[in-house]
Amino acid sequence: MAEVKIRRLPDWVVAHHKRNAERAGRSLEEELRQFLTHEALAKRDRLWKRLAETRARIRKRHGALTDSTADIREERERLG
Repeated sequence: MAEVKIRRLPDWVVAHHKRNAERAGRSLEEELRQFLTHEALAKRDRLWKRLAETRARIRKRHGALTDSTADIREERERLG
């Protein structure tokens, strides 16, 4: 796993996370690990949701798209 050192954080940011860590009964390091992991996962989940919505709009507008693999292979063979 990677290690990260963050310099020059505002004191209020550190204090905020220290309070959260104390309330949760964990260390500041674990609090920050959980916070960063949660934020990264939330961003990924939002992206997956947007992609699913985009696919649904495409399907609604154009119907189910066919698999183009066979057509691509045929074209490659034709072109040599």
